[in-house]
Order: sequence, then C-alpha cells, then structure tokens
Amino acid sequence: MHVQTNVTPFPNQRDAELAHDIANLERDGYLILANELTPAQTDRLAVELDPWIAATPRCVGDFYGWNTTRVAGLLSKAPMVQHLALNPRILAIANALMAPHCDSIQLNLTQATRVHPGERLQAPHRDEEMWPAEKHGAHWLLNVMWAVDDFTEENGATRLWPGSHHAQLPRDADVRNSIAAEMPRGSALLFLGSLTHMAGQNQSTHARTGVIVSYCLGWLKTYENQFLAYPRDVARCFPEQLQRLIGYQMHRPNLGGWEGQDPIAYLEDERSPQPHKDALTPEIAAELRSLYDDGNARVKDGG
Repeated sequence: MHVQTNVTPFPNQRDAELAHDIANLERDGYLILANELTPAQTDRLAVELDPWIAATPRCVGDFYGWNTTRVAGLLSKAPMVQHLALNPRILAIANALMAPHCDSIQLNLTQATRVHPGERLQAPHRDEEMWPAEKHGAHWLLNVMWAVDDFTEENGATRLWPGSHHAQLPRDADVRNSIAAEMPRGSALLFLGSLTHMAGQNQSTHARTGVIVSYCLGWLKTYENQFLAYPRDVARCFPEQLQRLIGYQMHRPNLGGWEGQDPIAYLEDERSPQPHKDALTPEIAAELRSLYDDGNARVKDGG
C-alpha cells in the first residue's frame, strides 16, 4: 500500500481515536500507547534482538554515548520489527501529521538501543536538527520508542521536555524541567522530531532496551541509508507496503525513480527496458496538461 496524501491508509482506524492521538501530540509533543505489544510479542522481540546487541561493541561518542549499545538495520535482523514499523495506528498518526507536506512518508530508521548501568545523561537535542533548514511549523519527523524492557526513571527512560516543540530550547536545557517517559514493556512512546529529549541516566543495576522506529517526509534524506541496509535480495522478501516505506517507491513529482520507473520494479526479475513514465501530483499533471490544450496558442505555436 502506497501511503500518500490522496489515500486514506487505514479506513478502519477510528476517526475519534486518531483525532485524540493527534491532539495530544500537537499539544504535548509526545504520546504513550501503553501495552501496544502483547507480552509474547515483546518476549519474541527481545529474543531476536539479544544476539545482535551482544555481538555489537558499545558506542563511541558524546552523542551516541559511551555505555550504550546501538544496532541498526533491524527489519532483517529482528523480523518482529517489521510488525512494529507497520503498526496501523502509528502509521495512521504519522501519515496524518506529515502527509500535508509530502506525497508519501518513509521509514527514517530502525535502531535498537541498550542503555547499560552507569550510562550518563545524553545531551538534550531535537532529532530534526539533522536537517538544517527552517521547518515553518511543519512536522518533518515522528519518532517511536518501543519499550522492550520497562522504562523507569531509575533505568534511564527517555526524558522529554513537554511542549518544547513550541519553542527552541538550548543544548543545556534544565533537566529539572524534563520528565521521564516511564512505561511498561510492550508500550510505545511517540514524540515529534521537534521535541527536545534525551536518553536518561541509568542508575539501576540492569540494562534497559528499546527499539526506535521513526518516520519522516518522503523527500528527505533519511538518517539510515535504507538501500544499503536492505539491498535488493533482502528487500524483495519484504511485504510490498514495507518495500515502499523504506524507499522503493516514487515520490511525486518524479523523485527517487529507477530507469524512469517506480523503483518497486527494481525488485522484480530482470525485464526489458521500459519508457520513462511521469510520476506527477494531480495538480502538476493538470497544470501541464492545460499547456497543451488546443486553446493554448503559446505552447501550440512553440512561442
């Protein structure tokens, strides 16, 4: 399914629920969906992630942390993450937030984060900072942090500055004005890319693990290079909705094509050369068509 502005992606999504979710995000900048996964699903996710996290060295850097482990490219490493990325309620929210500013949304990244005991506070930041452009109030990014373990103040739950998407905060924002996004395992924390946040300090004796799945405008360069994470032989095994979400689709007008075609064709078997085919929004298509109407003397006469 192609998630785009002129299609209702999930007709069975209750309008009242979606409106409530959007209102909370717009007001506070974040929303917690408690127990979105069953205990069995959360257990399966943990089992799939553990070998990858155990085999990965801890991060190096003041942003990623010195006592944190991060693993990317999870759609193929931990198949349960496909289920997270295609969550109908969350996709409906992401589409409602961002579709007014793009033809289709895309997957920005998947990343497991394990914050080990003793990890310090991360620096306050906004994830939309990676795109150095004026946003003009538009939503460019929606983050989802899935709790594989219980998230508590003690074990370093994500910290948020509620309402900070309405006003820029400095890098040294006062942590006393932030809150810990505490939630039981299997829950999902949604927060805007414009919300100031940080990973918390783990003062417990156990690691806490989460999975980040984030979505952004379809015309942006993504945080994670999806085509290297999921090349042809990997991506062709995904469901089509997921293939398109990671970028194997055209973003109108004419962005991201392959040989003049919708790049979903690249995942098919070899075929003969095809003609380049327009991928235009209805508005642009109508505008161009009007130039060639018989009554348009300027175009008809070549001048």
